[in-house]
Amino acid sequence: MDEDTMEQAQANICKQYGQQFLACPIDSILGVAVQTLGNQPLHGLRHKPKADTNGWYIWAGEYSSASDFFSPLHAIHMLEKAPEVMHFLGLPPGCRFLLADGHVDVWFDAALLNT
Repeated sequence: MDEDTMEQAQANICKQYGQQFLACPIDSILGVAVQTLGNQPLHGLRHKPKADTNGWYIWAGEYSSASDFFSPLHAIHMLEKAPEVMHFLGLPPGCRFLLADGHVDVWFDAALLNT
């Protein structure tokens, strides 16, 4: 899938859930708990972007507050690591998603805008 097609898919998800689209450049950095990928459910939350980061944090299964839980990863690498999240990366700061066994949930969490 090329970048324009991916961006359109992300814009469609935003429209579906009544959210404003905010691009997630493929060369921007997100935090990923790579060691958890493959578990269920798959979680994502977006803080406000800062510098070269896009604000996204992605993990699967149980969350950990360990300082090394998340590793920096370019968004483009999510195509290989967890392609199912790519369509959700255009959701704006304050949004969360949860994917599990054919279930999709997207919601706004204003608390994410204050951290």
